[in-house]
Amino acid sequence: MSDSESIAAGYAFTGPALDLGALLWEGACLPDAQIRIPLPMLNRHGLVAGATGTGKTKTLQLIAEQLSAQGVPVFLADVKGDVSGISAPGVTNDKVAGRAAEVKQQWTATGFPAEFYALGGIGHGIPVRATITGFGPVLLSKVLQLNQTQEQSLGLIFHYADTKGLELIDLKDLRAVVTFLTSDEGKTELKNIGGLSTATAGVILRSLTAFEAQGMADFFGEPNFDTSELLRTASDGRGMVSVLELPAVQDKPQLFSTFLMWMLADLFHDLPEVGDADKPKLVFFFDEAHLLFNDASKAFLDSITQTVRLIRSKGVGVFFVTQTPKDVPGDVLAQLGNRVQHALRAFTPDDQKALKATVKTFPNSSYDLEEILTGLGTGEAVVTVLSENGAPTPVAVTRLRAPESLMGPIDAATLDAAVKSSSLYGRYAQAVDRESAYEKLTTAVREPQETPKAASKSSLKSAKEDESMVQQVVGSGMFKSLARSVGTQIGREITRSLFGTARRKR
Repeated sequence: MSDSESIAAGYAFTGPALDLGALLWEGACLPDAQIRIPLPMLNRHGLVAGATGTGKTKTLQLIAEQLSAQGVPVFLADVKGDVSGISAPGVTNDKVAGRAAEVKQQWTATGFPAEFYALGGIGHGIPVRATITGFGPVLLSKVLQLNQTQEQSLGLIFHYADTKGLELIDLKDLRAVVTFLTSDEGKTELKNIGGLSTATAGVILRSLTAFEAQGMADFFGEPNFDTSELLRTASDGRGMVSVLELPAVQDKPQLFSTFLMWMLADLFHDLPEVGDADKPKLVFFFDEAHLLFNDASKAFLDSITQTVRLIRSKGVGVFFVTQTPKDVPGDVLAQLGNRVQHALRAFTPDDQKALKATVKTFPNSSYDLEEILTGLGTGEAVVTVLSENGAPTPVAVTRLRAPESLMGPIDAATLDAAVKSSSLYGRYAQAVDRESAYEKLTTAVREPQETPKAASKSSLKSAKEDESMVQQVVGSGMFKSLARSVGTQIGREITRSLFGTARRKR
């Protein structure tokens, strides 16, 4: 058996599989040597990597289409705004027809069922929000760029709010509790578990103020997005493709990358164990993955590693999308059994290092991968996946298929119409500001002394004035009495995952 035949035999699976493309060998495309990924192995996680412009986004689209067609829901983060076309049929042209003929693909223009989301409703999409309580201290520390000591202190603040049943819906709720815990009456509350220094509380409050000043307060609040929405299938049985539209917040990478991790952690927290299933419940594509790991604390990285390791048994597959494997920590990379590596550049010494490191992540092969990886064309990749028995397949240089949906964005009017016609739009479109920690405090002080007209005027005060009011309230005996009398029933219902995320079951 020749080397090419041996590689092809490694991808001759008997069960359901996704078709990636055809084997490239010695410069020739071999259409009868199909390169595939077994469907049950998609929950063993994966990596799609490559330099800018090498075809990573189209690879995501290709895999997402086939997952949807086989009844598997998919989540995609659309950072650049070019993934929305998955909902519309593709357009044929000479290039598409030529690629289909080369790889023996029966190409048919097809759109796939999709829902479009937007963080906090900023941009085109159904608003996605999280409560501060649900987001948790570890992820919020990443967004606020707190150091390890400050992160630990924030954890104590959440612990106090959980046990006292103080609901932290939005930023002003958290600010109220932080201010109370550094007041004369509140200092003793955390004394037995380490306390909260005035300096650390000041850093947290300033970080919250700066965060809000950048227009990010809209991402926190209610309705709290239910991540089980991502597990839905369409009426025709195809998996729903959930697209999180991020172009409007692409200049806030710390925020959107951490929000993606919240969604994954929330799924992990709520889903039951299923073991090895015939197909995944969901495949989650984590685009621009390097942003997640940049400047991450040890607690954050440990939580990512544990979540990726354990979520497989809950039927969720995670694909990280980035430029090189070097962007992903080793403990996480070791768990990514399916690899699609597009071309790399080697123009600088750092590029050369990344190239050599990438080659070492692949099994031994007949290819000179250092040479191959710098010479791949757009829409070509080096592939190795897990076979049906869980063993790595031979390394295969592959010419990838063309997506059957539109390879580009749909227009804004069509996107807005799709969002507003969704059955989920009415559920999440309107923000709700119900009574929580902050409202309880301000109402307790204002009700005896304000007329409705005065109360209306006070609602227009600036964030600085609101903070002053919080300081007055939490310094009073009334707040101390309220905080102690709320009870702990709500707190008992809060359980937190590895990431400290929480959801109250109603």
